Amino acid sequence: MNSGIFLINKDKGLSSNKAIQKIKKRLDIKKIGHFGTLDPLAEGLLICGINKGTKLSERFLNLDKSYFSKIMLGIQTTTDDSEGDIIEEREIQVNAEEIIEMTKTFVGESKQKPPFFSALKHKGKPLYKYAREGRLIEKEPRDIKVYKILNISLENTIVSFEICCSKGTYIRSIARDLGDKLGCGGHLVELVRLSQGNFKLKDAKKVDDIKMSDLIKIEDLSL
Repeated sequence: MNSGIFLINKDKGLSSNKAIQKIKKRLDIKKIGHFGTLDPLAEGLLICGINKGTKLSERFLNLDKSYFSKIMLGIQTTTDDSEGDIIEEREIQVNAEEIIEMTKTFVGESKQKPPFFSALKHKGKPLYKYAREGRLIEKEPRDIKVYKILNISLENTIVSFEICCSKGTYIRSIARDLGDKLGCGGHLVELVRLSQGNFKLKDAKKVDDIKMSDLIKIEDLSL
């Protein structure tokens, strides 16, 4: 029985679970699981384990990650991303230099409030299920670390940058908090996971292109 991991390049619009279930069915795999959810809005690197490789979950979930992200300022949504309903629209009263400098302030250690729409659980039930029922469950802020933010750019109301961060960091929360700090609101409109630990998006394959020959066996892994 083959065991190990696949590096998947998940498409936007596809849930992480549906992505791995498609692979499971097509390759007739007995057991499969992914190591870090990507929202349907997000795309990029999704690592999944198959068979005995699923037991590596905790080790992979603890790895640092990097992303490319785009945040739209001036609009706040219920989900902190473009899939939610608009709560409020405000004018942006700060200039480009102030926006870039404020974005840089997220580098370092901090406590981050998770979004109401997340896979974190309360009494065994994901927060997003409560939120869809109109019940907003607030979790305690969690310790996170942003190692660096690179290539910050601004085009109209969209702030773009690459970010390297610790496990448990929600980029949607950074979008929300950046908008709050600037006094205009903000939400995430694009997210691409570029890496997880030493594993890179450039080495990943689309769901429909994955083959058993792409499997990285457990004995060949270096974490």
